[in-house]
This record gives sequence, C-alpha cells and structure tokens, in this order.
Amino acid sequence: MPKKSFRQAVNEALRQEMERDPSVVVMGEDIAGGMGAPGEDDAWGGPLGVTKGLLAQFGRGRVLDTPISESAFIGAAAGAAATGLRPVADLMFVDFMGVCFDQIFNQAAKFRYMFGGKAKTPMVIRTMYGAGFRAASQHSQCLYPVFTHIPGLKVAIPSSPYEAKGLMIQAIRDDDPVIFFEHKAMYDDEEEVPDEAYTIPFGEANFLREGEDVTIVAIGRMVKFAREAADQLAREKIDCTVLDPRTTSPLDIGSILESVRETGRLVVVDEANPRCNMATDISAQAAEQAFDALKAPIRMVSPPHVPVPFSPALEDEFIPSVEKIGAAVRSVMAAPARRAA
Repeated sequence: MPKKSFRQAVNEALRQEMERDPSVVVMGEDIAGGMGAPGEDDAWGGPLGVTKGLLAQFGRGRVLDTPISESAFIGAAAGAAATGLRPVADLMFVDFMGVCFDQIFNQAAKFRYMFGGKAKTPMVIRTMYGAGFRAASQHSQCLYPVFTHIPGLKVAIPSSPYEAKGLMIQAIRDDDPVIFFEHKAMYDDEEEVPDEAYTIPFGEANFLREGEDVTIVAIGRMVKFAREAADQLAREKIDCTVLDPRTTSPLDIGSILESVRETGRLVVVDEANPRCNMATDISAQAAEQAFDALKAPIRMVSPPHVPVPFSPALEDEFIPSVEKIGAAVRSVMAAPARRAA
C-alpha cells in the first residue's frame, strides 16, 4: 500500500469523487488561478496546495475560483447544494468563519428542518485550523466546538492521512452539511493510504490503542501526541486506551463511556481553547453518565484561554504536548481512589 501525505489523501478523495459524480464541484479562493492570468492553466491549489491539479482535469466549470467574499461563495455553495449539486467549498482558514457564519448556521444547517425534511444540503466546507504553523492568532484557532454546538451540521476532524481520505469521501456523499477540519501542521504527515475509494462512517470512534489503566480521548492532531504519550507511559507500566472520536457531531459518546467504564480514568486532549470546548463536553457527559465507574477526577489537557501567540516559543508552550498529556495521565493514576457513595 503506498504512503501518501495528508495533503495527497484529501486531493485524491476530491479527485475520485469528482470522477465518480459529476454533481461534485469545488469552489474557493485561489484554487483555480485568476482568469486570464499568464502561464500554466492551473493554480497552487489554495494556500497549501491541496486542490492542485484538479483544474487541469475538470476545468473551470467544476473548479471555481471565487471572489474574496466568504459570505458570497459559502452562500452560493448552500444554494447549489439545495438545488442538486454537491459543492465542496474551501473556507481556507476557519478563523474567517465570522464573515460567512450566518450562511452556515442560520441557512445551510437549517434547510432540512425549515422545509420539513424535504430539502437536502449535501455540501462540504473544507477549512484549516490549528496552531503550530506560526500563523498568529487570526489564522491558528481551533473553532470546531462552535460548529459542533449547532444542530444540523456534521463536523469531521481527521487525525491522519488515512482518516482524511475516508472521512472526506464520506463527507461528500453525505446529504447534510459537513464542516471538514484539516490541521495545517499535518499536511506533510504520511502513512499508508489505499489507492481505491473508501469511506469511514461518521459517529464511529477509532480505538488506536487499548489499555486497562486510563482512557485518553484526543481530537485531530492531538491523536498523534496522545499515541506518543501512551507509548512513553507504557514503559512506566501505565496501560492507556487511545480513542479518536473522528467526528464531534455526531459524537460516539457510547464508545467513550464504554472505555471509561473499563478503565475508570479519563484524560481528554483538545487543542481548542478550554472554555466550552470538546474536552469540557466529553468530560461532562462522562461525569454524568459514568460517574460510578470513575476512580479519579477527569483531567483535561487544553491550551490556556488566550489567543494563539505569534512568538514561536510562546506558541509551542500554548499547544498541548506529549509531556503535558503524560503529566495528566500520571496525575489521574496517582489520585487517591474515590470512595463509593
């Protein structure tokens, strides 16, 4: 099986779905090059080259360069989805969601409900998120909790190239609007990815490692850090389960609770700011529904509640790390056993 980067995996998913289904179109800023520009009839493929090559194969009728107006092209994608196409819109940085948020949460997310279940909105919004790229506070946020909060939206956060391809194909084939989060620091990550098309169902968590002592739930890029921490902790005879939810809406809370009931300890790793993020939501659900199984307080590993710093040293300190995850696991292992009521 060939190795592919995260970038290549997303590109291949888009290409294969466009070949399979002529109703799939992609649109966004800088994905097809300016009309009338000299040189090759192609573009870099967005700021990090994810859609490069699609224009040459599918033409400007299906690879649509848009004005720098997120409210316009996200609104156009919602309308196109409601009238028969399957658009994949490139929001570029999730930090720009404020420009087009009404089109997402007040329009696309509600069409199925507003029209009594008779309308479908099969659109995907691809967007980059996350710190570690030295892109400062306006281009580095983790805003998936905002979209997870909104009924009618599905939210996918792949943690690897293999996950990215399968979740993207599933997202394109889904009949509801999907916000697809791609961590900008992961585009060069590589692993084995099948050449053929495949899907990964939404709402089914992935157990990457199973252990008896602690459950670690990690999201997106944090899954890689959690696995590294678990490998280190194994040398200390601490046996960890590492669980990747894959999607935050729908969230496979059943698998999380099942694991917590087996280990009795929970650490949740989330790169989003700590107030009302996914770590707080998962922790609350575990405390409510599996309280009797808990042997120690739940620990959350998240950044501080501040904007992402531009200083490289401060940005590195801001991001949850392997060391911080390891410290959180050791703290729940060292906690005194909780007395039963």
